[in-house]
Amino acid sequence: MNTTLAGFGLSLFIAIVLLIVVGYQWWQRKHSASARRLGRRLRAVAQTAWQGETSSIIKQRQLSGSAFFANLLRKTPRVQALDRLLMQSGLYWNVSTFLGLTLLPAAALYVISLLLDLAALPAAAAGLCWLPVPLWFVNRRRSRRLQQIEAQLPEGADMMSRALRAGHSFSSALDMAGDELPDPLGAEFRLAFDEINYGASMHDALNNLATRAPLPDLRYLVIAVMIQRESGGNLAEILGNVSHIIRERMKLLGQVRVLSAEGRLSGVILALMPFGVAGAMFFLNPDFLTPLVTDPSGPWIVGYAIALMVLGLVWMRRIVRIHI
Repeated sequence: MNTTLAGFGLSLFIAIVLLIVVGYQWWQRKHSASARRLGRRLRAVAQTAWQGETSSIIKQRQLSGSAFFANLLRKTPRVQALDRLLMQSGLYWNVSTFLGLTLLPAAALYVISLLLDLAALPAAAAGLCWLPVPLWFVNRRRSRRLQQIEAQLPEGADMMSRALRAGHSFSSALDMAGDELPDPLGAEFRLAFDEINYGASMHDALNNLATRAPLPDLRYLVIAVMIQRESGGNLAEILGNVSHIIRERMKLLGQVRVLSAEGRLSGVILALMPFGVAGAMFFLNPDFLTPLVTDPSGPWIVGYAIALMVLGLVWMRRIVRIHI
């Protein structure tokens, strides 16, 4: 056997093993569960704006990585509501990142169309279509995250109730629930416990928890804890009762969703049926739909039909959407 070939094979084997080991170590340092948890805490600490003795011990979110843009964004109306939406979605974006992802691709499409001497109107239309996409993505992530927190909340309340019955304090029970529960509820409990450890009052920490996860069930739990701290009582029993109420409400909500599934499916079918019928007619007999384009009253008829469809869909959605 050729010695050079054997040496090359051995060297290749060692290189592949080293590459796998280095990749595994890199993954453990950057993307493992412990690394992500440490990164969240470091980012939370890094977002604290210390300004001497007048600074607050409560972590303040940064609107931008640049001080100039942060000061500029603070003067923008409704920017705090947008920042609160990003915080509730669980994304590690600040306001400047969100605005960059919203505006820069649309501007880039328009500039590229000018450089390539393309039609400006389609590029502008594509840019306008892109503008609501980041906001839709953030709202979708927020809804999904809040649903996960709501599903984990009864288990979290039971875990804190058992810890209180075992003799732990409420802050220790909050820490235990944060360590045992998976994200996102575990991360929220850990952050509330960290705020208490940093010196924030229990009232402020729980209010911040309810702000980061604006759920009625979580607010009930926070209000119950605050009332117990003011008037006294068995907090373990209170948390157990709150957990039972949340479970019963979710059970009733599931039954309502099952009973309203037929109405929701009917709404989807009625929404898609006109477009499906129009598409079939266009392929079978294109001349039949030509008057809707050539006749002056055709666009008005189409617009009137679409407006009625939207009104009917909104009405059906309000009928089948029952709040519990």
